[in-house]
Amino acid sequence: MALKRIIARLDIKQERLIKGMHLEGWRFLQDPPQKFCAEYYRQGVDEIIYVDVVASLYGREKLTEIVKQTTDHVFVPITAGGGVRSLDDATDLLRSGADKVAVCTGAIKEPQLITEISRRYGAQCCVVSIQAKKNGNQWDAYYDIGRENSGRSVLDWALEAVALGAGEILLTSIDREGTRKGFDLDLIEQISSRVQVPVIASGGLGTPGHAAQAFQAGADAVAVAYALHYGLCSVGDIKEYCRNAGIPLR
Repeated sequence: MALKRIIARLDIKQERLIKGMHLEGWRFLQDPPQKFCAEYYRQGVDEIIYVDVVASLYGREKLTEIVKQTTDHVFVPITAGGGVRSLDDATDLLRSGADKVAVCTGAIKEPQLITEISRRYGAQCCVVSIQAKKNGNQWDAYYDIGRENSGRSVLDWALEAVALGAGEILLTSIDREGTRKGFDLDLIEQISSRVQVPVIASGGLGTPGHAAQAFQAGADAVAVAYALHYGLCSVGDIKEYCRNAGIPLR
């Protein structure tokens, strides 16, 4: 069995760390994001994900400076995304120190961007971020921080993204994001059982037990934001719970 990962997710707006619910209602946190990353690294986090949540809406510059400053003190893989609209954008983030690039809106609007990144840097560098919202009996793929429905089902888009060259899926449940009520296990199971690349579950962790449930549903990694930022639990708490549940961790 592949080793599971605990990932800290940091959403960024105007170079500051924020947290919201359902991808809206953002609140700024006081300390700079680099300080949070350093603390999570000290706690033993396996990876970091940075997402500039409004970059695709306003065409802002990317996270290059934050990534550069983080890599001076944090030595785990870093994924960076938000506002990646071209291969050049991806190149800038990778050159700043990111190990992977996450694409969402740019990939939905120009799917060939996935192939361009994958061919240039390898599939392992290309993470497709999918914002999922349930409508009736189907999960739809949204973009522009959950504002726009792409018209694609999450499953169809995930399968297409992998076929185009995505090496990993960052799967965020809009319905669960920020609620601390646990991950959408049905969503995780549906996607992870059909795609042949790792799936990162994001949106909903409130207790260490929620991570174990996500892994049991098929997730390869869990992305944690609120619970870490506000001290509901630590990386160590999550890892201890999962190990006690028999889940193999990195």
